[in-house]
Amino acid sequence: MFRNRLTAELKDAMRAGEKLKVSTIRLMTSAIKAADIEARPAGKDPIDDASIINVLAKMVKQRRDSAEQFANGGRPEMAASELAEIAIIESYLPQQMGEADTKAAVAKAIAETGAASPKDMGKVMAALKAAYAGQMDFGKVGAIVKDALK
Repeated sequence: MFRNRLTAELKDAMRAGEKLKVSTIRLMTSAIKAADIEARPAGKDPIDDASIINVLAKMVKQRRDSAEQFANGGRPEMAASELAEIAIIESYLPQQMGEADTKAAVAKAIAETGAASPKDMGKVMAALKAAYAGQMDFGKVGAIVKDALK
């Protein structure tokens, strides 16, 4: 699904002359192909849509870090470029969950895994990553899980 959508939108962006979108989609396609190559020894070539979502989420995280570094380094034009790429990549990711939905998902995962203490945080995070890949920011979710397991 993702591969076909990327190919179609790349062609549309090329026809429309949208240089930033073309370059961003090419970067996304390249990252997906690299993940395909990495998965070959495990016999999972090509990767599935869930793995593609993880690749795109990783790209967003990298660009957020870069944008922050550029902003702190006095390079606002580079930070703006990174933020523009983030917007394009995020348009391919599932809708992010709100805070209330995230807390409900955390409570459900805690109940399902039987977690009782902070030592069980890994089990809860693994369950959340399996069920909600690309739908929540796991950097923020970690703090929510930690608070819930106190």
